Amino acid sequence: MKTLPTSLSRRRFLATAAAVVAAPRVLTAQKSEKQLVIGTGEHRYEVIHNWAQLPDKYSWQTTHNVAVDHEGLVYIIHEGRENLKDHPSIFVFDDRGRFVRAFGNQFQGGGHGLEVRTEGRQQFLYVTGYQQLKNFAKLTLKGEVVWEKRAPMESGLYPKGEDTQPTKRWGRDAFMPTNFAFLPDGGWFLADGYGSFRIHRYDKNGNWVSMFGAPGKGDGQFDTPHGIWIDSRPGKPVSVVVADRANKRLQWFTLEGKHLQTLDGFILPANLDTRKDLLLVPDLSARVTLLDRNNQVITHLGEDPEWRAAVLKDGMKLRGNTKGEGWVSGRFLHPHDACFDAKGNILVAEWVHTGRITKLRKLS
Repeated sequence: MKTLPTSLSRRRFLATAAAVVAAPRVLTAQKSEKQLVIGTGEHRYEVIHNWAQLPDKYSWQTTHNVAVDHEGLVYIIHEGRENLKDHPSIFVFDDRGRFVRAFGNQFQGGGHGLEVRTEGRQQFLYVTGYQQLKNFAKLTLKGEVVWEKRAPMESGLYPKGEDTQPTKRWGRDAFMPTNFAFLPDGGWFLADGYGSFRIHRYDKNGNWVSMFGAPGKGDGQFDTPHGIWIDSRPGKPVSVVVADRANKRLQWFTLEGKHLQTLDGFILPANLDTRKDLLLVPDLSARVTLLDRNNQVITHLGEDPEWRAAVLKDGMKLRGNTKGEGWVSGRFLHPHDACFDAKGNILVAEWVHTGRITKLRKLS
């Protein structure tokens, strides 16, 4: 396994190339006596719902993002309840789903994006907060704050006070950051996915450099650029790919922000990850998609049109069921994020009221 020193370390990016068969396929879950299995061919997974279990003193709210460090520890952020100030928003588990520690009370009510990044010999967490928080921060893996930043006022996008007096105000002139992508030079991209619909670029010292994109439907424009990732898969120049969620597509750009490609055919793509030749796309509409090196669909994990219709019915009422009544094993409700671990397993965080983390254990 190869880990890039300043980029792609969140999800244990493996740089060894492997060919992937590019045949679009829709799979339903298969049940044996011991395993619930989804997928096809080389990409078959045992489904383990509710893999990460909290101690009784804590409770999940809407789970948003998941990331893995070099030691295999899994980091999960939930939105949390704004009125529970003494409750953590970030939880850490070992590779068997056993609780390790918790921290991040300051993100309660707005916890959103979370990534692990290697810088030299150290690893750090990068976290975004939306809603009333409107911030992003760098933490140690134990939760100590290295720095915290707010709206980049030098961009000229935001009204006075957006960086000093944040409120739960939405709009194209609001700062509502969602996710990060780490650049090879030590800098990073920050997606203002719920706010201005722009992608901000920062240098390695945390200085704002530039931005690209704008609200809209055309190439290079966005409607909820929720997820972002550096695409370093073998055989092509390094680029940045954006999950343009409400436009139902992915868009690729050079690292300078020049549009390269638009790929349609998604429903509500929420975020991204890569491993070898694979691109992983959790879709908020009840499935997780795998693409090959040519961005052809290999499989939609959990795909079931009838189930999706039930999930989306009555204003997505099913996601609010606190006991999981009506939820179907082997199916997803609202995958908000997903990532690979070092073994090729997939961890899925779902946007449901009680939170849910599913582990897809790779079988083949």
